[in-house]
Amino acid sequence: MPTKFARVRRQTLAASVTAAVAALALAGCSSESSDDSSSSKGGGAFPVKIKSALGTAEIEDTPKRVVTLGQGSTETSIALGTTPVGAEKYPWGSDKTGYLPWVHEAVKEKGDKLPKQFTGGEELDIEAITELEPDVILAPWSGVTQKQYDVLKDIAPTVAYPDKAWSTDWDEQIDLIARALGKTADGKKLTAKIEKQLDDASKKRPEYKNHTFSYIYNNGPGTLGVFKPKEQRVDMVSRLGLKVDPVVDGFEETEGTDSALIGLENADKLKKSDLIFTFYSDEKNRKEIEKQKLYSSIPAIKKGAVVASEDQPFVTASSMINPLTVPWVIERYLPMIDKAVEKAEK
Repeated sequence: MPTKFARVRRQTLAASVTAAVAALALAGCSSESSDDSSSSKGGGAFPVKIKSALGTAEIEDTPKRVVTLGQGSTETSIALGTTPVGAEKYPWGSDKTGYLPWVHEAVKEKGDKLPKQFTGGEELDIEAITELEPDVILAPWSGVTQKQYDVLKDIAPTVAYPDKAWSTDWDEQIDLIARALGKTADGKKLTAKIEKQLDDASKKRPEYKNHTFSYIYNNGPGTLGVFKPKEQRVDMVSRLGLKVDPVVDGFEETEGTDSALIGLENADKLKKSDLIFTFYSDEKNRKEIEKQKLYSSIPAIKKGAVVASEDQPFVTASSMINPLTVPWVIERYLPMIDKAVEKAEK
């Protein structure tokens, strides 16, 4: 079982995904009816076939019992009106309730029963999933392997990722889940709502557009990595108005990830990043990293123009874009960014 820190990076970065997956092009997430007007109520939306890199999910009728794997599927399903009966647990980002706080809040507000949680990842609890008797298994942003998929598809139609593990764009994930639930039109509304929430937030901070940033991470002392512009946590910051430092585009992407492991020796290449975004596994990790001379010499870090958190739920929420995390993150993010911008301008 991976460590908590390794697991959060694997799930949002795919750095430790080792299963080689045949990357088939998304030939289309189509149904036998394209009538979006009826999709939010089922009807003409089914049957539907959704192709993925691991196989094709054939969903005959509106799913009532939904099970979710990976990240973001639970939140999107809830936002579309279907609270999952089961979901992969995520202890690293959970609070004292044992659930991701935004999930717990949304389910309780709806008056629904909280999803039964089970172990995921390499230790995926197939027995627990079987006992939940799902009508569909949603895993479009996950690290499900071909071997796991071949078992899951015999339990229920399973919607996996269209190309590579942990690489599905947030809006594509919403679209896939909406199709699987027969709510394509509602999915498009959710995407538009998220874009408006982020756009409205950026309008409140017009000064952000004058600043560049890099979103970095570490694998322990002596290491340095940078998330690429399309990675979800970077995309969220960009949509809030800041600009990704152009230097990031020049780093060679680490295979199977949305990041580049550039090495601490290249820390000086981030000298034009006005702000640095990052996270630490705990206080010990933070101290180890910050005391490194090459790391602390990065101009933004030297100025204190850093947006970093050790709060596990916040790190998790700000690492993904979905209908429940975005509003939860924005109100917490802006004050943190404001402080970093103030220091960058000194």
